[in-house]
Amino acid sequence: MRFREHARKTLHLAIPVAIGQLGHVMFGVVDSMMIGQIGASYLAAASLVNGLFFLMLVFGIGVSTAVTPLVAIATGAGDDDKCGVILRQSLIVNLTIAVLLTILTYFMGDLLYFLDQPADVVVLAESYIKIISFSIIPLMIFQTYRQFVEGLSLTKPPMYIVIVANIVNVAANYVLIYGKFGFPRLELDGAGYATLTTRIFLAIVLMWYVFGNHSLKKYDPSLKFRKFNLPMIKKILNIGIPSGLQYFFEVSAFSFSAIMIGWIGKNELAAHQIAINLASISYMMILGIGAAGAIRVGTFLGAKDRKATRKAGFSALGVATLFMMVSGTVFILFREQLPYLYNDNPQVVDFAVSLIIVAAFFQLSDGIQAVGQNILRGLTDVKVPMVLSFISYWLVGVSVGYLLGFHFEMGVVGVWIGLLTGLTVTAVFFTIRFSIKTRL
Repeated sequence: MRFREHARKTLHLAIPVAIGQLGHVMFGVVDSMMIGQIGASYLAAASLVNGLFFLMLVFGIGVSTAVTPLVAIATGAGDDDKCGVILRQSLIVNLTIAVLLTILTYFMGDLLYFLDQPADVVVLAESYIKIISFSIIPLMIFQTYRQFVEGLSLTKPPMYIVIVANIVNVAANYVLIYGKFGFPRLELDGAGYATLTTRIFLAIVLMWYVFGNHSLKKYDPSLKFRKFNLPMIKKILNIGIPSGLQYFFEVSAFSFSAIMIGWIGKNELAAHQIAINLASISYMMILGIGAAGAIRVGTFLGAKDRKATRKAGFSALGVATLFMMVSGTVFILFREQLPYLYNDNPQVVDFAVSLIIVAAFFQLSDGIQAVGQNILRGLTDVKVPMVLSFISYWLVGVSVGYLLGFHFEMGVVGVWIGLLTGLTVTAVFFTIRFSIKTRL
């Protein structure tokens, strides 16, 4: 198979995943828009909670990604029965992780008072975080089944379900935030209950699809647990926990960089939010390409086709590089106009223009490292990449950002160059490692 054909098949799998990821982003966008209508304190409380909540959730999502490569490898090897075993044992693992994260997140509400935030914001935030903590359980169930069907190269069903769930989320928000159709006006708590309702909907509908789809019967995706398969559970954890930590190291490095930028000034922090939001739009496509790369690498690995495994991985990297080069070019060409989509403060715009230039190069490195992480996961190679992620993001990226931003007085641009450096080092590490692991 030629690289062009590999690239075409990668895009076929990637686009539904990217649309699904964008759908998840829209949950947050819609929540913010509707919460913002009831007051600034409510929006501030939601922002505070969502930042902390995502740091917790990202680990669980990372653990759940172990399902995809294992199912893809089993499919490639023609071992259909094993796919059902992987699904059931991963459900045990992911539900256990979900319960632990729910407990931790729930009691995090009692610690918000120590973050030196406005009192009215903390009161609202405490109730909100305790409500949405329970949504981790249905979300992890959805993630388990989503990763399962994606491992079978079925990327469209989760996309359709997420699109419909956005309608459910808007309706639930409207009814519960504002108190419509006889329901009490719950304001921010209403948004929390809407999130919980939407995530229960996601889990139930995807489970219904998996159980009811006759073409999936051969994989035995039922809930008929025969036993605890400790070797399989260990295999899932050996992939899932390092994957979760990789995500956590990346997200926490970006979160700490935002804190450092906050030390510099509010206009710089506003510019950072503009640039990072723009970068996140193109990143949705990269998440799709990365997921597709992991599926195809795992499938060929299971089929013991080393040459195709290597081509599948490098074609995914090639597609990501091309896409991000286009995205970066758009950033450079429209750097003067893009900030005005968010803010018209001259100082904020000036800072944002500078960051968008850095973001253009940032795009390329971010795309390669994200896909590199996924194709290595497709090989079930996660432990060394986890260590490389910590080194790249924290020992290199955050450190360089601090030195340039404060000691060399480059300010917010210096912090962003640190992020760019960390991403670039990660991208180089992952590409070299994939090349070594798949040498013919």
